[in-house]
Amino acid sequence: MSYRIKSLIKYALGTDVAGRSLTVRPDDTFLVSYPRSGNTWTRFLIANLLYPKEPVSFANIERLIPDCEALSSRYLKSLPSPRCIKSHEYFDHRYRKVLYIVRDPRDVALSYHSFQRKYRQIADDYPISQYVSDFVNGRLNSADWGTWAENVGSWLVREGQASFLLLRYEDMMADPAAELAKIAPFFHVEPSADLLAVAVERSSAVRMRELERKESSQWVATKNRRQDIPFVGTASSGGWKSRLPAESVAEIESAWGPLMQRLGYQLTTVAQEPVHHLVK
Repeated sequence: MSYRIKSLIKYALGTDVAGRSLTVRPDDTFLVSYPRSGNTWTRFLIANLLYPKEPVSFANIERLIPDCEALSSRYLKSLPSPRCIKSHEYFDHRYRKVLYIVRDPRDVALSYHSFQRKYRQIADDYPISQYVSDFVNGRLNSADWGTWAENVGSWLVREGQASFLLLRYEDMMADPAAELAKIAPFFHVEPSADLLAVAVERSSAVRMRELERKESSQWVATKNRRQDIPFVGTASSGGWKSRLPAESVAEIESAWGPLMQRLGYQLTTVAQEPVHHLVK
């Protein structure tokens, strides 16, 4: 059976994954990040901003802010415009309006290690030092999205464009209302203090963890996955300082130091150089 016939059958059955073959519409807005960079939390923030009268949960998030890496082309085509779509894809010129979330790769590595254990993609005793080497050298099963630096760097060509907004996870953690206020204009929403406060409260890590406990069997990302490891993490930054081996920190910083500095991430094992920060 040819590849095309197989693809048509999967599309008809709704068993394909849209991914990079997604049919993009001119009025789509994309929420993009490398995996484990705060994309799911940001989805909740945006959904609670856009749908204040509808309780946002894992049971309806795929309808409100669908994930093109988890859903079929047929399902995504069924959703009305304008759509806000979550993606992990590297640069795609068809994505005209993009919110890009970046996170310190040292924390990303820790979070991804936990995530892949949850998905049974690696063993519980898989050494974090070996995992970091795989992470840096593009040996993870998410290699089609590039490494952290390849994914992030590919989108920075849009820097300065009105249709592109770069946000740091760490800044969102420090002041979620202020960062959400930057997002609101993308959706022509007036970011009143009350609306922002409610959206932030409804998207708190505590509430999301409670929703995950109740709805993990209903959500495509957690259904049939390990239940002893949560999908919603600690919602913190800087955990790498106490949990990553020094040699792993050095490996990440040696590979991606200049890009990390440009994004405002301080290096600890590699000499700092004067750079122009992209995010302030």
